[in-house]
Amino acid sequence: MTAKMEWTERMFMEEQGAAFYRMCIGNHEAVLYWMDAQELNDSQCFGRSYSSLSSERRRKVDSYLRLKDKKLSLAAGLLMDCGLSAYGLREREVVTSLGKNGKPYLPGEPQIHFNLSHSENMALAVFAGTETGCDIEKIQEADMTLAEKFLHPGEYAYLARQPKGTQRNEAFYRIWTLKESFVKAVGAGMMLPFHFFEMRIGPGKRIAVWQKVDRAAYTFREYRFGGYCAAVCFRDGV
Repeated sequence: MTAKMEWTERMFMEEQGAAFYRMCIGNHEAVLYWMDAQELNDSQCFGRSYSSLSSERRRKVDSYLRLKDKKLSLAAGLLMDCGLSAYGLREREVVTSLGKNGKPYLPGEPQIHFNLSHSENMALAVFAGTETGCDIEKIQEADMTLAEKFLHPGEYAYLARQPKGTQRNEAFYRIWTLKESFVKAVGAGMMLPFHFFEMRIGPGKRIAVWQKVDRAAYTFREYRFGGYCAAVCFRDGV
């Protein structure tokens, strides 16, 4: 279930006092970054990180009432900053806009595609040279009522065949993160209901998507970070 990591490294950003991790992803010239927001528990670390980011990101952080949510939002901003630094840019220097369905993009840097996600204490970011989407979720008990209501019938049938407990829970969040990553990669947002397309998990954990959104092919990669399940989707072209 966990994809092979071609190489990984721990990155420590001294000016922010926070830890980041980076991983290159195969032929897509993509890089995945992740961070445990609990790295920001120290007030001085939080303050340095907060002051290093744009006023837009600081407003997002300030909009949350709970400290936990503030740290997650701040962590997402730090990963954005870390990813942009590979292009010689900084988060506070770029302008971020939203597409018609809410997907963020950089109007001044059309060659840079990125996506952000966070759950519980983990933040995730992907940067690529093609349209991409990512999602991370803390693995909990599978909600079969939710699955029956929102997932494609084929996906629900797949889940129902899994033994209750750990296997079904992991299968639920695999499907959920794969679907979220696809929706975000195509930039459809809430305009594409989950039951309109199907994630198909084949032999050897092969992943494919049955969809009528466009004629493009999509590639998926899956990751596990402790008790978290994550997926990344890339648009391969027409």
